[in-house]
Amino acid sequence: MNTQSLVHLVVTILLAVPLVPRSATGEEPVGPITKSVALFNGRDLTGFRGYLKESGPEDPDRVFSVVDGEIRISGQGAGYLATERAYRDYHLTLEFRWGQKTDGSGFVRNSGVLVHQVNPDRIWPTSIEIQLAQGCEGDLIVIPGKDVAGKAGQATLTSNTRLASDKKTRWSAAGTPTKYSGKQFWWSNHQPGFEEKLDTRGRDDVASPLGKWTRVECLARGTRLTIRINGTTVNEAYDVEPAAGRILLQNEGSEVFFRDVRLEPLP
Repeated sequence: MNTQSLVHLVVTILLAVPLVPRSATGEEPVGPITKSVALFNGRDLTGFRGYLKESGPEDPDRVFSVVDGEIRISGQGAGYLATERAYRDYHLTLEFRWGQKTDGSGFVRNSGVLVHQVNPDRIWPTSIEIQLAQGCEGDLIVIPGKDVAGKAGQATLTSNTRLASDKKTRWSAAGTPTKYSGKQFWWSNHQPGFEEKLDTRGRDDVASPLGKWTRVECLARGTRLTIRINGTTVNEAYDVEPAAGRILLQNEGSEVFFRDVRLEPLP
């Protein structure tokens, strides 16, 4: 084999192998997940680290804690609780419920689960957010963040969508492929005209009522994400970038509790 043929072969092989993004520390993601992994042990925050806009990795006011076997996020300030390790190709399951504290604005309680976080910590880092705000559970938000050089991070996705009566897109399995262009991707039955007032619910919400636990699932298969709320598939995306990274539980003004945070093998 001559040199030109060898170079062509190497390039062909490299192009055929999908790139697996590394975390901000250069760590290779864990995965595919082949057995059940309890991310939260029910006792303490081993395996997680916090980050706050106001104090970075320090948590002097115990924004993140464990109460009665549940993760409590107080809602003070802004930040997140991140897994120490990065992951890919997994079935994430968890449950959440709202606490008492709100941000006082009169608008919906707000939190989220951010997946595939790469690049340095900041508010907010490069990732894909699964929205948990009331009435918006399952919306997908692309967060570019910043890379180590301070430039916009690489984050995008494509979703099949339909136009609802308000002329805004909703996920639809049979819809038109729609690439990210700066707007979030609303879940399939996000109510048109929903005003996002505190403790209101959309007409077709599948999340549980206030005070009850809501189950959230994220199936991360290669560059595809599938989101389920209480067992109902509400959103899906493909050509997702990044396709691996840390998993974050968001602190954004509302007290929220999480439990049974696990990774399972993909079905």
